[in-house]
This record gives sequence, C-alpha cells and structure tokens, in this order.
Amino acid sequence: MVNDSIADMLTRIRNAQTARHETVSVETSIMKRSIVQILLDEGYISSFEEVDNGKNKDIVITLKYVNKNQKVITGLKRISKPGRRIYASCDMFSSFSWFW
Repeated sequence: MVNDSIADMLTRIRNAQTARHETVSVETSIMKRSIVQILLDEGYISSFEEVDNGKNKDIVITLKYVNKNQKVITGLKRISKPGRRIYASCDMFSSFSWFW
C-alpha cells in the first residue's frame, strides 16, 4: 500500500533513469496522467501510453536520454507532500524553469 502515489511515481522514474531503463510502468490515475502529460509537453520524456493489464490500467513511460546515456531528468523531487503542503501562486512557477 502506497500512501503517496505521486512520490512513488517520481521515485520509479528517477530509479529507472539511474538504471538506464528504456521504459517504466506506473499505475494510472488522473493526476499521474496529467503530470506525465506535462513531462511530455516540456520534453522530459519521449512518450507514454496507457496499457490495460487485466485488473486496471498502467501508464508506460518511455524515458528520454541525451546521447543514449545521459539522463534528461535531473533533480526530480516532490516539493509538496501529504504531510507538508506547500502552496504557491502560478506566477512563482512561471519564473522558474527548473521546477519541472
């Protein structure tokens, strides 16, 4: 049982890139799908698709590398957590290109 599914997804992505995996699979949810879509739009991943595995759907994320060995995503971490909420205006994030 995972208490923080978004942090679990980010950890899976981070670990898969460290191990140089081509893809990583996470259980689907609307929030996770939205986050993965933002990662795709911003160019941090190559692609993603939803795959039905019988009981439920998974999101299969195709990771992106530079020169086939250098990670595109570096410093990936969750800022706002269930036990510690951090709120910010949307203007704050538009000035930081490193946030995502």
